[in-house]
Amino acid sequence: MSRSRLGGSAGPTSPTLRRTLLLGLLVPLLVLVPLTAAVIYRLALTPALDGLDRALTDTAVALSRIVDVQGDAVTLPLSAQTARALQADLVDHTVFAVGGPDGRPLGGEAALLALAPPLAADQWSFFEGQFGGQPVRVAVHAMACGTKGRLCVIVVAETLGKRQQAERAVMLASLAGATVLALVLAALAMAAVARGLRPLQRAAAEVAALSPARLAPVDTRGVPREVLGFVDALNGLLARIRDAATAQRAFIADAAHQLRTPLAVMRVEAAQALATPHPEAQQPMLERLHAAAERGARLAQQLLSMARTESFALDPQQQPAQPVDLRQLIAEAADRWLEPSIEAGQDLGFELAHAVVQGHPVLLEELVGNLVHNAVAHAGRGARITVSCGVDGHAPWLSVEDDGPGVPEEERALLWQRFRRGRDAGGTGSGLGLAIVADIARLHGAQAALLAGADGRGLKVLVRFPASGA
Repeated sequence: MSRSRLGGSAGPTSPTLRRTLLLGLLVPLLVLVPLTAAVIYRLALTPALDGLDRALTDTAVALSRIVDVQGDAVTLPLSAQTARALQADLVDHTVFAVGGPDGRPLGGEAALLALAPPLAADQWSFFEGQFGGQPVRVAVHAMACGTKGRLCVIVVAETLGKRQQAERAVMLASLAGATVLALVLAALAMAAVARGLRPLQRAAAEVAALSPARLAPVDTRGVPREVLGFVDALNGLLARIRDAATAQRAFIADAAHQLRTPLAVMRVEAAQALATPHPEAQQPMLERLHAAAERGARLAQQLLSMARTESFALDPQQQPAQPVDLRQLIAEAADRWLEPSIEAGQDLGFELAHAVVQGHPVLLEELVGNLVHNAVAHAGRGARITVSCGVDGHAPWLSVEDDGPGVPEEERALLWQRFRRGRDAGGTGSGLGLAIVADIARLHGAQAALLAGADGRGLKVLVRFPASGA
């Protein structure tokens, strides 16, 4: 199970939930904006035009108050000054006409009476027409004049300047209002989508950070109810994987532990058989038996170390990290490494300085032990092996360097993998040593590198730890 499988990777044409939600919200908004603008335009324009019509109505009512009815005689005693006052306007040109009961004009523009439709007493009519070659808005009012149901007609007309200005102002206002509303709704939609997706993004980041060594459940706080079932199912899967991995590690540890005793007996028996007199023909067989027992014991120990390292990685709280002085740790374990190096005819030396790291002493000792064993097994007879530690700036480090045959640069990256050995590797190693070193270094936040030794000879394994502040 790789991280890429857990995190997932969408193809370039895969739809995103964010885009789907935004399209579902914003596309209808594109349709609603012009409809909203039209509704606002109509709702705002009608009272504006009604207000202008009331101005015409006021002029007509003022004229009706001036009409003088004496029996059958109807006159319009309108002075020139009053007429000018009724027609005063800064924008439009206003004209009026008053017709008597017999159709005879009483005052104003007589030609305007031709636009008046038939009306009953006290009726009003508003319409647009043409007068003097210009479009005008016309208000017509019929009023009772004297007896016998006689009617007088009052017609007031003005050009459309104010109305056109009102229409433009209302149109701009409606478009501006609809645009502002659309922008606000779009911003709110994007913010709502971002807020709604934030728990999913957090959950996706948690899933992407998972690894075989870290299978923590995804936090379901804030996850939308619609996807909560999916996250719960994923957490259930992770729990089953954790249980399976734990069972696998427990099996490896138990098997390795159970193998240690019979393998130790085999080692002792093989060594005794070699040490006691025996037929010369049995010598090769006994040496192979002893070497196989040694290799099996080493493999069992490495499997135990690997299970222990993975257990620490899955549950760091089982044994909290503590300050560890690498110089002291290496010095205390040095005696165990000297005998194998002497038997191999090698010179094992130490260059140790004070270097404190935050970590687990057992695992760090295993790390150094694997590096020393690797050097002893592959450097060859007569090689010089140097174990060093110190601090570079504020970062502790340790290294194991030999002047043996070394490893070609193109093969070094492969040696970190489990059960991988160099093409020219001798000895009876299993290919687990450097893999365990890499796991322990990673658990401590350290970087391990395979480098060429001094003057390009041999191999140097350098482990750099994060600054500990010690």
